[in-house]
Amino acid sequence: MQTTIVIPARYASTRLPGKPLVKIAGRTMLQRVVALSRAAASGLTGVEVIVATDDERISEHCRQIGVSSVMTSPECPSGTDRVAEAIRRHGAHIDFVINMQGDAPLTPPSTVRALIESFVVAPTDIVTPVTQLTWNDLDALRLAKATTPFSGTCAVFDSITGRAFWFSKQILPAIRGEARYRSEGLLSPVFRHIGLYGYRREMLERYATLPEGRFEKLEGLEQLRALEHGYTIRCVPVEAEGRPAMSGIDSPEDVIRAEELIQVWGDPFDGSTP
Repeated sequence: MQTTIVIPARYASTRLPGKPLVKIAGRTMLQRVVALSRAAASGLTGVEVIVATDDERISEHCRQIGVSSVMTSPECPSGTDRVAEAIRRHGAHIDFVINMQGDAPLTPPSTVRALIESFVVAPTDIVTPVTQLTWNDLDALRLAKATTPFSGTCAVFDSITGRAFWFSKQILPAIRGEARYRSEGLLSPVFRHIGLYGYRREMLERYATLPEGRFEKLEGLEQLRALEHGYTIRCVPVEAEGRPAMSGIDSPEDVIRAEELIQVWGDPFDGSTP
């Protein structure tokens, strides 16, 4: 099976221009994402890493750090569309494509690897990771949503097959008799979605042609487009590994926060620990 990890790297960013080239603790964001993608592929056969970009400055940086890149249109409406175009231009036989988050340099390589291994065992349309929240994590999410209601996405899925029922910015499922569940253990029944996707090649190409779904538009969640059109998404539970989660880096403040996390938890780029 041939797997391609594609890192979309768009130069323009309103809050953080040239985002892929911004340095975090001495290394560019793109350099870090390439490294963690390669770490995820380590020891696996038939896995390659490429960058999909729209800017020659990023393409030149790819040459400097020794990773292949594909030029795509600056008009791509989303990262998923950029990945789909890169795969079409790449031209190689590919079975499985991971749309790697180009602005999430602290993603554990094991999370990416889990998607590859899940697809190898049982190919499906789309695979995506989720992590089970502790009760403390759930309390923190509820508190965050009191001021930023569209922060954090929850997933509900079949516990045996992993088949997704739904994703929402609401906290799902609702928990009747919560006090009893809290007394039974540290983990809540709520899973938080991690915005990383792996696609069957044919599904990726089809996805780019699907019209926006009604609930996708209401929730602002592109994965609902696939569910609304009858396709299958498998949720793959992964461990948080004891490290704090961090979503995409979109501002100078996020860069500072990422550097603070690296200072406390060590640099995943070189495996160092404080």
